[in-house]
Amino acid sequence: MSLIVYGAPGSPYVRKVRVFLMEKGLSYDLEMTIPVNVSSDYKKIHPLGKIPALRDGDLFLPDSSVICAYLEKKYPNPPLYPADPYLYGRALWFEEYGDTALAAAIGGKLFFPKFIAPMIKKVSVDEAAIQKAFVEDVPPPLDYLESQLQGDFLVGERFSIADVGVGTHFINLRLCGFSVDAKRWPKLAKYIDGLQARPSFSQLLGEEKQIFKSA
Repeated sequence: MSLIVYGAPGSPYVRKVRVFLMEKGLSYDLEMTIPVNVSSDYKKIHPLGKIPALRDGDLFLPDSSVICAYLEKKYPNPPLYPADPYLYGRALWFEEYGDTALAAAIGGKLFFPKFIAPMIKKVSVDEAAIQKAFVEDVPPPLDYLESQLQGDFLVGERFSIADVGVGTHFINLRLCGFSVDAKRWPKLAKYIDGLQARPSFSQLLGEEKQIFKSA
């Protein structure tokens, strides 16, 4: 039985798992699951009613970070977590930074009001508020990432969960019609361009651009 990911396009957490699976060379099926009024059966898989969740045969796991850690243990090659203890900790930190700071600034301030709120709450898009958020709320986490980049990857000299966890949110930024200003954040702009050129990212970006139409 193939792996099954429960989730939906647009979610950076679902995308994180999908990128991780593709970087591992693992096949999977995506079972469309919208985290609104989820069924009681789904809550047995993910008690918080969120996405993603993973099915591996008769085994189920919720939460993108948990899923990626599980997949790394079960399918260790190619490794997507650093072996060095400090770099391992750094990679986990950047994954967490993506899940929190970037999710709040890009997901909460841009993507949700542009796409999700109109879909779920039937409200109109406030483009002025979104533009204001891009100017005021997005720069601080981008400033931080710019200060941390020393090469092609966030941690060490190879692609890792740090890049998956951070890079997934910049697809949402792109879907909202924004990009990283290369004059203001030159290292970050180059880094994001490199990530989005990887097959795992570029395939999902292409798929989601067709769905959300604003990139």
